[in-house]
Amino acid sequence: MIGSGEKIGIVCCSNGQKREYEKKLKLLEDTLLSIGLFPVFSECIYEEEDFISNTAKERAQALMKFYLDDGIQGIFDISGGDIANGILPYLDYERIASSSKLFWGYSDLTTVINAIYTKTGKASALYQIRNLIYEKKEQQIEDFKNTIIGNGDDLFQLNYRFIRQKEMRGIVVGGNIRCFLKLAGTEFMPDLTDKILLLEGNSGTVYQMETFLCQLQQLGAFEKVAGILLGTFTQMEKEKCVPDMETLVRRMVKKDLPVAVTRDIGHGTDAKGILIGQEYIFTSKV
Repeated sequence: MIGSGEKIGIVCCSNGQKREYEKKLKLLEDTLLSIGLFPVFSECIYEEEDFISNTAKERAQALMKFYLDDGIQGIFDISGGDIANGILPYLDYERIASSSKLFWGYSDLTTVINAIYTKTGKASALYQIRNLIYEKKEQQIEDFKNTIIGNGDDLFQLNYRFIRQKEMRGIVVGGNIRCFLKLAGTEFMPDLTDKILLLEGNSGTVYQMETFLCQLQQLGAFEKVAGILLGTFTQMEKEKCVPDMETLVRRMVKKDLPVAVTRDIGHGTDAKGILIGQEYIFTSKV
């Protein structure tokens, strides 16, 4: 996907990074250099003194600068949080549509990834590049190199199991459930008809997940989609919440709607990637 020795852009479209994270970002830079990629950091990386990031327009311009730079071969967002949807009106979707560059990000970047698909039809990768420096870094680096430089697909190879039906096919949309719902009612929300809806989460327990699922139900999502793929739900699992997310979804959706579960997509440092806006076929392996 990206040749060894090529430049990649590093952006921060959601909450700015804290200054105390500078050492971690230097480690990320060194790691990328060690595998043959040259990271170029945007001017909108760190939060300001008042704990606010650069303005939405500034963050959008920083992102578009990389789309306009022919020397940049891929764009990776290192942020998460709350404010990525602010940049959506300021992006040049025609320019993004004409670019061969893949955008990567996770969590709050769910908003940007789905907006890119809605406006351009282009896929983006739901994946956090900072996983290359965390406790699962050895496997992450190996999978990343195989996929980014080696033209393999280890980073996108998912294990999953079905809890309803045995097969589903469609373009995958969604991501972080809380952030995806920020798009509801906007021009950036993808059409859910015949899509596979991916849902994962970091914060939130039963009441929060219940209300998110209710909103999706009231949007008609569960009548439109071809299936649901559930990733991990970090706080729910950490607190061993009952009912769990699988149970909540079973209660909410019709019995003939395919539902599969994967441990490979979410906020864990061992998480793999998935292409939002690309068609997948999921088939039961048992």
